[in-house]
Amino acid sequence: ARQKKARRIAPRPVGGALRPIVRCPTVKYHTKVRAGRGFTLDELKGAGIHKRYAKTIGIAVDYRRTNRSVESLQQNIQRLKEYSSKLILFPKKNSKPKKGDASEEEIKL
Repeated sequence: ARQKKARRIAPRPVGGALRPIVRCPTVKYHTKVRAGRGFTLDELKGAGIHKRYAKTIGIAVDYRRTNRSVESLQQNIQRLKEYSSKLILFPKKNSKPKKGDASEEEIKL
């Protein structure tokens, strides 16, 4: 079933939108790390990605979340930069590719 879904949604990630790494609240669970709901606006700004553009390229955004530690902020900014460097954007029109779109060699991969 997973392989079938992976083939069906081909170039997109199978796990859904990219999510941030957050720490759980309360003393009992604060050592545990899990996936959060979405990246903060500060994290997106640090990676140089606009909040509306982030949703179109598969990045979850949570405008209510705030950053309380510099370490997690830097970790999530690095995660966003790594994701955007690996991202291959297909042009809407092959005759007129835009600035951020992939080249023809990358599309053939």
